[in-house]
Amino acid sequence: MKESSFKQKLILEIEELFPECLILNNDANSLQGIPDLQILNGDKWAMLETKRTTSASRRANQEYYITLFNHMSYASFVYPENKEQVLDELQSALRSTRRTRVSIGK
Repeated sequence: MKESSFKQKLILEIEELFPECLILNNDANSLQGIPDLQILNGDKWAMLETKRTTSASRRANQEYYITLFNHMSYASFVYPENKEQVLDELQSALRSTRRTRVSIGK
């Protein structure tokens, strides 16, 4: 499977899990090594770098940015072999911590 096909299917699955999220496709030419996808969901965010397989080569700075962003919020390399695990982790990372507001009438 091509990386672009995998990425498109992954985006659809993320949109299904988080219908109100915004997914941005980052431009690697703008900042070398920046992860492919940024997912914004309420007050939470995550970054994902898609790869065709676990053995696919990694570009300069990709490890650095994944580590950096994972310390800030959540970031990971994702490929078909670990997709389910990453989606589970993403659900935990993007779960809202805000309390629901309840209006109490007088």
